[in-house]
Amino acid sequence: MLRLSPPGFDRFSQSNVLTMHFGGTEANVAVSLAQLGLDAAHVTRFPDHALGRTAAGYLRRYGVDTQYIRYGSLPTGQAEGRLGLYFLETGAGSRASQIIYDRADSAFARIQTNDIDWEPILTGADWFHWTGITPALSQGAADCLLAGIQTANRLGVPVSGDIVYRSNLWQYGRRPQEIMPALTEGCTLVLGSKSLFSELYGVVGSTFQEAGRALMRRFPTIRYVTDTKRTSVSASHNQLSAKIFNGSTVYRSRMHDIQPIVDRIGTGDAYVAGLIYGLLTFPADLQRAVEFGAAASALKHTIPGDVNLATVTEIETLVRGDSSGKLRR
Repeated sequence: MLRLSPPGFDRFSQSNVLTMHFGGTEANVAVSLAQLGLDAAHVTRFPDHALGRTAAGYLRRYGVDTQYIRYGSLPTGQAEGRLGLYFLETGAGSRASQIIYDRADSAFARIQTNDIDWEPILTGADWFHWTGITPALSQGAADCLLAGIQTANRLGVPVSGDIVYRSNLWQYGRRPQEIMPALTEGCTLVLGSKSLFSELYGVVGSTFQEAGRALMRRFPTIRYVTDTKRTSVSASHNQLSAKIFNGSTVYRSRMHDIQPIVDRIGTGDAYVAGLIYGLLTFPADLQRAVEFGAAASALKHTIPGDVNLATVTEIETLVRGDSSGKLRR
């Protein structure tokens, strides 16, 4: 998507200009992983015009493989659609940020199952990541995603699902409770809360550990359940920690006190990317992996835009407890 926002902390009503950033949940994860030194590719569909090509160029700029991006008219003859937009007004102190989405009839929402050949894309891959935003946009996007997950399962590629739920995006006549279970059946890692597990799958537990166990019984492919905990002191001051459950033990990160916040957007994606990096790089050390993910998310709060540009060295410095921000020469 293209993000448009007034400069600084201006309100929509104050500004005559809007600054541009590109972002989107899965794209943010891909950029973060590329910045951490892993090979990352993004699969999507853009309109074949200057904004679509610029969005792809933005991803390439940060090291993401864009060879699997599709452009222009669909084989079905449908119009190509548009680039999805969202508008962000950044809050401060006691004034909350606010987002307005404008993504109906986007090129991506018009994607169909046969537009993506998943086999060559996922052959030899180490990980496949998706979020609940994708199946919310259209039946075609949900079907295409399901085909990707099933291909990953067949090829033995681990799958992570961030089951984030945006009720106002589900506008094509299906409910998330009808779509999400089939997608979650193929997951290795699920990011979500107790309340989401209950709302989407009817899975109930009085604690995160109990809910995680119940989710694993419902979906036996799941090896890890993870979530973050955020306390919003104000729009400029948050406290953040994370946890991961492997079926027997809950591993919890330290709490990060984040003040001031430069940009709140994309911090959840930064956590997922950091956790995936940890699971791939040091799979036997879940404590280290969850600490790495939480630190990556904390650092994203200091970086403007949707994507996390923190390096492995910066993240590991914060993992060790050095949050001084001391000038480095």
